[in-house]
Amino acid sequence: AVVFRQQKWKSSVSMRAKMPPCNFVPEKYRSYPYEHMLKIREQNIAPSLRMYYKKPLLLHQGHMQWLFDYEGRRYLDLFAGIVTVSVGHCHPKVTMAAQKQLACLWHTTNIYMHPSIHEYAEKLTSFLPDPLKVVYLTNSGSEANDLAMFMARLYTRNFDIICFRGAYHGGSPYALGLTSIGSYKHGVANGIGCSTTMLPDVFRGPWGGSNCRDSPVQTVRRCSCSEGVCHANEQYIEQFKDTLNTSVPKTIAGFIAEPIQGVNGAVQYPKGFLKEAYQLVRERGGVCISDEVQTGFGRTGSHFWGFQTHDVVPDIITLAKGIGNGFPMAAVVTTKEIANSLAQNLHFNTFGGNPLACVVGSAVLDAIEEDNLQKNSKDVGTYMLLELAKLRDKFEIVGDVRGKGLMIGIEMVTDKDSRHPLPSEEINQIWEDCKDMGVLIGRGGLYNQTLRVKPPMCITKKDVDFAVEVIHTALEKHMGKAAAN
Repeated sequence: AVVFRQQKWKSSVSMRAKMPPCNFVPEKYRSYPYEHMLKIREQNIAPSLRMYYKKPLLLHQGHMQWLFDYEGRRYLDLFAGIVTVSVGHCHPKVTMAAQKQLACLWHTTNIYMHPSIHEYAEKLTSFLPDPLKVVYLTNSGSEANDLAMFMARLYTRNFDIICFRGAYHGGSPYALGLTSIGSYKHGVANGIGCSTTMLPDVFRGPWGGSNCRDSPVQTVRRCSCSEGVCHANEQYIEQFKDTLNTSVPKTIAGFIAEPIQGVNGAVQYPKGFLKEAYQLVRERGGVCISDEVQTGFGRTGSHFWGFQTHDVVPDIITLAKGIGNGFPMAAVVTTKEIANSLAQNLHFNTFGGNPLACVVGSAVLDAIEEDNLQKNSKDVGTYMLLELAKLRDKFEIVGDVRGKGLMIGIEMVTDKDSRHPLPSEEINQIWEDCKDMGVLIGRGGLYNQTLRVKPPMCITKKDVDFAVEVIHTALEKHMGKAAAN
């Protein structure tokens, strides 16, 4: 019955895009009816927890890159629970490790030793260069960035921290000062000691063009750069220096940046920018923090960590999301000296590093290696970027396709010359049509104008072919409507 409903649903929406086969059969949905779920949502769940789509999805089960709703419909998940499901929904190796630990020991807190925290700390740091060898385990990315800010200030005895405009580093009251997207800001005091600097965006910013970023796909803007010299980088570095000279004291606590901006729509900086910025920050006595919440664990394909793509070694890195494949865990990794600054007084975390989380995290690392998912991110991600670039060349409203590995942004515009964001109602319909054809995509950008494609790293080239055809169909449908009007 499930297979029949799926085939009927697909054929009623699109005859062009054929969903790749999947031999997994979901269990029958047995919980409350859909309408009752909506009623509970309205009455008992905080309204700030907003849902996607006009008719919100009621998801029931997941298997690797696939999700199934309460009626048995199958969806290709290109957003991975907001870039969190790294190795695949209900990956058997991770599931088995969690089930085994559940029967052994759930929780002790870190006032006692237990095997998994020590085994995991050793394994995780083996993936990192010296001197990043000390781990503090937390429960979320916001908490990790909050703690990284605290460590930077304690260690340097300075207060001011610089971040990029367009950055997202968390929603906690402390980390919200680093988050520079207006829709996340509330009308209460936050951000004391946090200064934003110009985002070196080579597509939407004032400088940049066709030779500036580390991606298989460059912008369509003309570039004045010569071989080995990025003029856009020089201009953005001057803006960074201007921030240092006008907005902060002579000594600072640090600088935080994502190697590729996530929530802002896979925004990439000019090649070489972070390396120069790190040097300028360290000259001011600050530490450099790399937010690897979305770029870590092989997602960029060419490297295991996003900072490695910029040829830098930060002083602190923060990890979350893909670290646990959906299990709530996160980490701050830093040097012995910086970690010692936190040991001057008590700083305690009840659930961070619990046995279950550490076993899950260890299994995720094993799955990435055994399934060769970093290479898959590189191969499949590059293939997808090049296929999406064909849509950019065909459709005037596809302004930019960018990214690295399986961290991809598709920025929608009214036209390529003006780069004005495509109106929300138009993007919404394209996005809804993709969902109706079986593909789930994220949204991001300052104007919610960028489609975020960041799937589980187990995705295949056949899945990409299906997804690109669905997006192509949705774009053609939109252009047909626009022409009729």
